[in-house]
Amino acid sequence: MALNKELIGTRIPTNTVDIERGQLRFFAKAIGDTDPVHSDLEAAKAAGHRDLLVPPTFLFCADSARSDDFNFVEFAGIDIRRVLHGEQGFTYHQPVYAGDTLTFETTVSDIYSKKGGALEFLVQATTVTRDGELVAEIHKSLVVRNPEAGK
Repeated sequence: MALNKELIGTRIPTNTVDIERGQLRFFAKAIGDTDPVHSDLEAAKAAGHRDLLVPPTFLFCADSARSDDFNFVEFAGIDIRRVLHGEQGFTYHQPVYAGDTLTFETTVSDIYSKKGGALEFLVQATTVTRDGELVAEIHKSLVVRNPEAGK
């Protein structure tokens, strides 16, 4: 089944996340990031940071940790068995640290297809704020295989 283009412009419920030191240490270890500014408080402070610095791709995971159980794939009527993570990109406007409370606001910005509709792309744009101030933007896309295309 094809993606519903009426989803373009849909705002996903706002998500607020507290960034914790343990999360950052675990994430840095999991991705093999050995820069101590992400895992050692003293090293982070010695480098001029007020706390542990968030690794560059951590915000993708932080946004996924929703407390409200909202599931966008289910909401959009997408069969999870046909979904691939397509891409993600980050633009940082300010450093993000452990102890920050971040708010994620996401909108479906585009839906398009390739290969005669066999592959559909759902693009999301997310703004990340701390105390109402923009700290980052995330661009991500899901690829949905449409087995009905071409029938």
